[in-house]
Amino acid sequence: MASKSLRELIAQADERGLAASGLACLDRCLPVLASEADALRPLWAGLVEGEEDWSGRLAEARATMESATVEDEAAALVRQMLGAAPSEWEADPLREWADDCSVAALELHNRFDAGSGADEPAAADVVDVLTRCREGEPDGAGPLVAGELRRQIQILEILADAQGGVGLRQALDVSIEGQRVLRAVVSRRARVKR
Repeated sequence: MASKSLRELIAQADERGLAASGLACLDRCLPVLASEADALRPLWAGLVEGEEDWSGRLAEARATMESATVEDEAAALVRQMLGAAPSEWEADPLREWADDCSVAALELHNRFDAGSGADEPAAADVVDVLTRCREGEPDGAGPLVAGELRRQIQILEILADAQGGVGLRQALDVSIEGQRVLRAVVSRRARVKR
């Protein structure tokens, strides 16, 4: 049986899967904010209970992120992802947020792929590649985008199959792995710029 595309997995996920998917995308992008690696841990911990205190933990995470000192386009994108998180624990707004976070995380990873020295692709070409990636056709994606796509799919599959804290722990582990990859890229880029 062929595996489902990212868009299909998002369309079929429940509230917890959607919240965790959006949160994981955001979590993997945190290295662009340097010192905020643990800003989302209270939200991850709260996902075990589901909707209980989601809005309170969300407000706490937003306050933590507001104090981040990095100010650039990538950091603004990460703050925007968190700012767009719905306070209500309902499938439709969570699905829209998870979908937007998926696109934003792929776009951010594409920026680092594109910054590797090759000619920058046109914006329309980037949108086309990312759209095809999310529909199950990753041809033309750079290595960072391909890795991010793989992690997004893996997390949604884990959460569809596993219940409660076990699935969330596995999803967090996948996200931490992706965070390490992006942190290494950000660090290498910073050294090159010096």
